[in-house]
Amino acid sequence: MSAHAEQLRVQASATRLRAAADSPAPSGRIRAIDFARGLAVTLMIVSHGVNGLLDFAQFTDWGLVPVHALTKLASSLFIVVFGIAMAVIFVPRVQAPDWPARRNRLLWRAVVVLLCYKVLTIVELYATQDRQAIIDTLLYRNFPSYVEILGFYAIALLWIPWFLPVWARMPALLRWASPVLAGLASWWLLENFGFWGVPQLQALVVEHPDYYAWGQLARLPLVLLGLLIGGLVLRWYGQIRPRLLLAAGIALASAVTLAGFLAWVDGPLRPALDAIARNAGKHPPELGFMLFSVGGALGLLALALAGGETLARWLRPITIVGSDALMAFIFHIVVIFVLFRSWLGYRHTVEYLFALQLSLALVLATAAWIALWQWITRRTAPRPARAR
Repeated sequence: MSAHAEQLRVQASATRLRAAADSPAPSGRIRAIDFARGLAVTLMIVSHGVNGLLDFAQFTDWGLVPVHALTKLASSLFIVVFGIAMAVIFVPRVQAPDWPARRNRLLWRAVVVLLCYKVLTIVELYATQDRQAIIDTLLYRNFPSYVEILGFYAIALLWIPWFLPVWARMPALLRWASPVLAGLASWWLLENFGFWGVPQLQALVVEHPDYYAWGQLARLPLVLLGLLIGGLVLRWYGQIRPRLLLAAGIALASAVTLAGFLAWVDGPLRPALDAIARNAGKHPPELGFMLFSVGGALGLLALALAGGETLARWLRPITIVGSDALMAFIFHIVVIFVLFRSWLGYRHTVEYLFALQLSLALVLATAAWIALWQWITRRTAPRPARAR
């Protein structure tokens, strides 16, 4: 074999190895999406772990900024990744013969998430609220705080299976304009519509300052943004250069959005970040909070897509957390409210650094639990019969 032929063979082998390193898992999962979702859930766990044990008055200055300012990226990233997953997994199949079955599985998933949301509402409130307050919350007269994003997720899964076929047929121009149009519709309704005097209904649709709820229309722009990005991921993820260009474009959008946040800040930056860390402008969503949260979320998403399958493997605990977000949510809420607060009595009795270390350890414990659960599921799953 000539030296030139050997060099070509080596180059071809290297190319195949790089392609294999950046290709989706054999199951068809895109690990980078799991990793991005895992980043969102990890930030939620850190936020919930510390906030579940301490009041803001017990936080250190360095705990508020940067730690808890950064955790405010979690919700925006989670909702955007939800849209991405819908675009990657379900939109290409909306015209397939088995779409009704897939749609029904999504609807069943909504029921499961709704049941988990109600059970975890009891877990969050049982030690601090009386029976009537818990019943009122279960009946949507009030809302929990730590588990409320599950309520948003459950309701979204009830309508989005019917919306995806519409999205697939929608003209491209209308798709790209849809996040802005949805945001304007949400703002108009918030300012001009009374929702028949039912504030809880307003909270579920466009949010209400007196209720901690994620409004379907208020957060719809993020879902639509995720659907748009997901369509690009589906087209370009399998090729290294287009994927990196996509990540660069998202990073640029992140930089522009964060620059908008800096322009919005009136005065010193630190007080604005302190206010965001304390949830100012989160419900209903205000411009400053959303510029910071969405800008940072897009930056994390760009990192996940640029790193691809390689980064997802290097930081495997985060990827595992993102591979089963519902299980991660159930596990960390039960640990915080039952083990840490009720059994160990850590609520308002520990220092900030200990609470933060405990929350970081909880991230690893969540990953370990999900890995164990997935291993048990694989071991107990019925195997297909061998052909004779």
